[in-house]
Amino acid sequence: MKEKEIIQTIKSTLNSEYIGDDCAYLPDLGIVVTQDSLVEDVHFTRKYSSPYNLGWKSAMVNISDVCASGAKPVYLTIALSLPKNIGNDFVKEFYEGAKDACKDVKIVGGDITGSDKIYISVTAIGSTKGRKISSRSNAKEGYKIIVSGEHGSSAAGLKSLINGIDNPEFIKAHLMPAAQRKFSREIALNAECDYAMMDTSDGLADALYQIASASNTVMSIDFEKIPYNKKLEEFPDWKDLILYGGEDYELVAAVPEKLLKKISNYTIIGDVKHGSSGIKINGKFYSDIDSKLYNHFEE
Repeated sequence: MKEKEIIQTIKSTLNSEYIGDDCAYLPDLGIVVTQDSLVEDVHFTRKYSSPYNLGWKSAMVNISDVCASGAKPVYLTIALSLPKNIGNDFVKEFYEGAKDACKDVKIVGGDITGSDKIYISVTAIGSTKGRKISSRSNAKEGYKIIVSGEHGSSAAGLKSLINGIDNPEFIKAHLMPAAQRKFSREIALNAECDYAMMDTSDGLADALYQIASASNTVMSIDFEKIPYNKKLEEFPDWKDLILYGGEDYELVAAVPEKLLKKISNYTIIGDVKHGSSGIKINGKFYSDIDSKLYNHFEE
């Protein structure tokens, strides 16, 4: 069973209006809530990731989800499940990494349990005060598709680690991603109309496809307009790394054109068009990209 099928089963079983975006938006409380988990030998291996790296990344991926909603990240809780051979030095270094990633986001609690390997589960809360919150279903025909930064670097970093290639810039992009707080803040504070926004944790193509599916539109992009580090071209599959690699934690948004004059540091990569949900890349239509994407539940 695929991850998206499991999510759909949960959503239909609970009949919940809150499931479907990076965060659950609770307007009566003025907050968004998100939760993400990192599992040893699924999302990371201690061979490549230091405790500091793990703390940083586990905090940052949740902060990124809050930013994708348009909310301001404010609080984090961290639950750690650790094997018996993990000592205090690991815990201290892990929380140093998480603290440095958080900056002004406060870590306010969590849980510690024993386990056969490392499991990290983080919950993040964001404030919606003064901000317009995004939804994947809000992309509309005529909107511009914009991204916050370069794509493909994290996937190149992972490949470099696995193959023992010295690529410090790409490796840092993989081990220590940065949430796009300024990009999110500028959009959420200045938006007057509905807009759609996601992070690219599962890849740029996946984010585009999720928005297209939720809003029943076509996300049409020009590949040549996607920003990327030119060193990526040293990899034979560099185009796939850009589209499908994932874990860059950049933001992609579909916004009305009039909003663009109020924000900075973005790249227009395409337009939202009318049609059956899917994505167009250089004019070629894709209604299903699952075969290209990472699936947690594949054998």
